[in-house]
Amino acid sequence: MLYWTMVFLVIALVAGILGFTGVYIAAAGIAKILFFVFLVLFLVSLISGGMRRGA
Repeated sequence: MLYWTMVFLVIALVAGILGFTGVYIAAAGIAKILFFVFLVLFLVSLISGGMRRGA
């Protein structure tokens, strides 16, 4: 999932440099959403792994 976040971030940067505002806004929004989903999934797996080892 982090891979796709970086792909959309690169697409957003290239589109922003070339002046494609609509593509830039869409790709940046998707990259933000995927980053936060990745972050939440990472924290959930970190917490569940910590609880499993502690018990």
